[in-house]
Amino acid sequence: MSEEIFDVVDENDAVVGQLPRSQVHARGLLHRAVSIFVFNLRGQLLLQLRTPTKDEYPNCYTSSASGHLSAGEDYNDAAPRELEEELGLTSPLTRLAKFPGGPETANEFTVLYKTVTDETPTFDPVEIAAGEYLDIHEIRRRLDARPEDFTPPFRTLFRWYLQNCGE
Repeated sequence: MSEEIFDVVDENDAVVGQLPRSQVHARGLLHRAVSIFVFNLRGQLLLQLRTPTKDEYPNCYTSSASGHLSAGEDYNDAAPRELEEELGLTSPLTRLAKFPGGPETANEFTVLYKTVTDETPTFDPVEIAAGEYLDIHEIRRRLDARPEDFTPPFRTLFRWYLQNCGE
């Protein structure tokens, strides 16, 4: 399998070039990603535990589904693709917010989406070691107690969600 090619972007999220994933990450270049919060009908948020083989933040909890945009791909096309690839789910997505690229987002301009479904996810074993639905207050408790157990992008997105979308 050939290495993924990403759009490299500037501080305004304008494409300035394309490089392989490994070079983008190694050089800390700005690039693009999506993140999806999957809620069940009880209002619980699905968290995934990243596999130990992930190149960034292995064995950390993160958003229900997330991933990079391929070169030339749009955020609104990448989100449903990532949802299906990582969780085997197809569900209507609502775009919530866009975050600038920087250290708190792993140098990724990130668009956060939300969906609500009671479909059972099927975890991609290459990406996800485990997953569980948790009440928002339980996630907040765990995040406050052990922030290092969560990816920096998730911490940023989750705190924004609490401030702007409530519980």
